[in-house]
Amino acid sequence: MFFFDKRIIYTILAICVISSLIGYMSDFESLKALLFSVPGVLIAITFHEYAHAFTAYKLGDDTARDQGRLTLNPLKHVDPFGLIMFLFIGIGWGRPVQVDGRNLKRTMSYKKAEALVAFAGPLANFITAILFTVLYALLVKFNVLTISGGRGTEIIGSIILYTIILNIGFGVFNLIPLPPLDGSKILKAFLPYNANRWFEENEKIFYIIFIVLWITGIAERIVFPIRSALYTGIIELVARIFGI
Repeated sequence: MFFFDKRIIYTILAICVISSLIGYMSDFESLKALLFSVPGVLIAITFHEYAHAFTAYKLGDDTARDQGRLTLNPLKHVDPFGLIMFLFIGIGWGRPVQVDGRNLKRTMSYKKAEALVAFAGPLANFITAILFTVLYALLVKFNVLTISGGRGTEIIGSIILYTIILNIGFGVFNLIPLPPLDGSKILKAFLPYNANRWFEENEKIFYIIFIVLWITGIAERIVFPIRSALYTGIIELVARIFGI
């Protein structure tokens, strides 16, 4: 049996954050990018967790609603440490939405219902990215965002673009099929019984694999090309639709 001490991981991550912070403080452009990304991070986490809560509620579980999670108030969804990780390391988390499987409607299996609740989070991030891309396209089309628009329009444009790419990245990251990410719950809905049982029995091992991928930056290298491809594809598609 593997023993996993979260204090060790948090210490390592804290060192990473401090290192990143020193880098930001010595580079004004990086610090500016960090500040511009704050709204996008809050939006990504909030819509992701709200989607989990909303889907669970629609499937018959009132747990999230009773805990006050059926809201778009970021304060109800943001985990302070996860927020810091997201801002400084690029991969973080919100407060997990609790789901009581006993309350879910029995029109489908628990595994399928759990998978739907899990998939709702990343899906919400992708939809949010598309909506903000449409917003950006409209602002460009009607000349709200222009080179001569001054500092204010530059800030607005940057915040919107960061919001798009952060939502895409958060959605892709959470689809990695390793616990505790949503992708693991989605995967289990499609595994045969014996494979599912083996996956659950070895969940701690997979959790450690995820931590290693995260700390070493391998997870980001997996997410980056997918995020970039989706970002480019969504931008180009919306640009063609709006003729810009």
